[in-house]
Amino acid sequence: MDQSLQVFVKVVEKGNFSKAAEELHMTQPAVSQHIQSLEREMGVKLLERTNKFVRMNAYGEIVYTYAKEILTLHRKMKRLIEDRNNLPSGDLKIGASYTIGEYVLPSILSKLRQRYPDIRPKIVIGNSEKISNQVAKGQIDVGLIESNHIRKDVIATPFAKDTLHMYISPTHPLAKMNPAPKEALEKVPWIVREKGSGTREVANQLLQLLRLEEVEIMEFGSTQVIKESVEAGLGITVLSEWAVRKEMVLGSLMILPNQYTPFFRTFSIIKPISSFETKAASVFTELVIEEMEGQSD
Repeated sequence: MDQSLQVFVKVVEKGNFSKAAEELHMTQPAVSQHIQSLEREMGVKLLERTNKFVRMNAYGEIVYTYAKEILTLHRKMKRLIEDRNNLPSGDLKIGASYTIGEYVLPSILSKLRQRYPDIRPKIVIGNSEKISNQVAKGQIDVGLIESNHIRKDVIATPFAKDTLHMYISPTHPLAKMNPAPKEALEKVPWIVREKGSGTREVANQLLQLLRLEEVEIMEFGSTQVIKESVEAGLGITVLSEWAVRKEMVLGSLMILPNQYTPFFRTFSIIKPISSFETKAASVFTELVIEEMEGQSD
């Protein structure tokens, strides 16, 4: 790896030759030689230097941008090579949509910890759209999402089926109607997740199928708040069976039947488009599939 790129990036970020030299454990003349060598290679000056500051010129900005990318790729290459020679270990950035992250992922992480204690999972919870965006940008190693609509710039592997129903409080007047008529459904608030959520996607589809165009929508970014609101008799919701297991056992929520539910969708593992992945990502993927197959037995 050309050390001159590392030195150049450090000089730019520190804005000072002596500070860069100190951090790189080099002499200041050695730092200057690397910069001069890089400038000769590029055929242009890259830095403006005075007694008060060191800063990039237009050519330097180009070199800095690509040098950062090259150094990042170099570190990733080394990590992958080292990873192949050792047991699964290191940081693993996992993204999960809310339903999966709150109700499916915890048991998987527990087994991951037991089997591979050297893997350090870093968890990001967000809606399916947010997780998909971060995976596509390479900011997350593995994503678990609940949307039926998978973007084309990620690799997707289905790992489970999910079932969704309409839910309501057993004490709500609509609970006695089977099925509830359209006129009654129009007069009740629909308590749903935010846009970009896979669960909101299903709620929107159901509203269209029921031809409910002017209902009151109450939007929350938390499934727990939605459940508590519906339990209190505030309105109707659409949620995954995974999210209401406890409430169904306790009898604080009940399914409100209609001709269009249950809805079915796919839980998917998504990854960046790349020929390589760490052992940690591979074994985590295998564990997710194994765990969900066990749940369906």
